[in-house]
Amino acid sequence: MSDANMIVALDIGTSKVVCLVAEVMPDGHIEVVGIGSHPTRGLKRGVVINIESTVGSIQRAVEEAELMAGCKI
Repeated sequence: MSDANMIVALDIGTSKVVCLVAEVMPDGHIEVVGIGSHPTRGLKRGVVINIESTVGSIQRAVEEAELMAGCKI
């Protein structure tokens, strides 16, 4: 997978963090190749109250997506 053809999305919600990795195929369609999810820690009502916990949740979701997609984000 070429970096130029990769799309990464990150959704930081109050209950979970989700990371999605997709590849734009030669014909233009998008194929999801990796997804990671982890419970959100360090947020309360959409406000960061503990940055270290929030970063940890993001890192775990990204690591799961990387593992599934077989690439480094």
